[in-house]
Amino acid sequence: MSLATSAHQAFAERVEERLEQSVATDPGAVAGAAAQTLRSGGKRLRPLLVSMCATDAARGRDELVRAGCAVELVHMATLVHDDVLDAAPLRRGHPTVWRTDGRGLATATGDHLFARAFAELTATGDMPAVAILADACLGLARGEILQRLQAGDPSVTVDGYLERCTLKTGRLFSAAARLGTRFSQLSGDDAAALGRFAEALGLAFQIADDVLDCDGDPDTTGKPLGTDLLDGTVTLPLLVAARRDPQVAAVIARGARPDDVLPTLARVVRSGAVAEARAEAQRLAERATAELDAVDAPIDTEALREAVLLASDRSA
Repeated sequence: MSLATSAHQAFAERVEERLEQSVATDPGAVAGAAAQTLRSGGKRLRPLLVSMCATDAARGRDELVRAGCAVELVHMATLVHDDVLDAAPLRRGHPTVWRTDGRGLATATGDHLFARAFAELTATGDMPAVAILADACLGLARGEILQRLQAGDPSVTVDGYLERCTLKTGRLFSAAARLGTRFSQLSGDDAAALGRFAEALGLAFQIADDVLDCDGDPDTTGKPLGTDLLDGTVTLPLLVAARRDPQVAAVIARGARPDDVLPTLARVVRSGAVAEARAEAQRLAERATAELDAVDAPIDTEALREAVLLASDRSA
């Protein structure tokens, strides 16, 4: 990402090295599958948040690198488990572990990645930091249950959708920021503001991702259009469109078939729902930026502001 200055890039390289070491700690089929997941790449935005919410003095500490590694391992674990639940054949243009190795090994791989995340953070000896990540993981589990309960229901409210996204995405973004502040020993007010900043950033990021599933370029995103529609995941553009177009609501309620995808997404775009979802992502981006205005700590707020722009106006 362009926001990675030389200091953040050096941190990201250390995290990448630590990730490779961590997934290879326990040899065997699961470790091999975890390495496969790591090689599929990713934006590494969560580790960068750890770095950007830390002071220059803290960035060189091994504890901060382990924190960045831990949040990315948790993120990787959720992706592997999501692929199992969604029977997804591709992730970022690469075959998923579920596709290549089956449900059992993929589930075990996700479990392995979760365990490695906590092993990394526990090695810092900072139990409050472990508690921060544990709280985020509890939110992830609750969010996944909520997503399953909301599946195929076009009557889900926007507030219900945002609650799910806060649990599934916002909490881990916030945890990344709070770990950066904790290992920098920042004040309570600054740490709280950065936690709120990151949660709003995560929500903007998630909505922008949901928009891409309706109106993105599959060659850029690495996954086909309509993945959410096909697996019954009700996203903001789909929910807004369902309120305006009974045919969209009917497709969501009965379950979409492959030949429903393009005609339904065309109706979603024509309804103005995609534009409205983009506007909501922008509103959340502005909320995130407002939180930064209250931060006095010596951190890289310029990079954080750039992260807001990238998260709310995505093409991949």
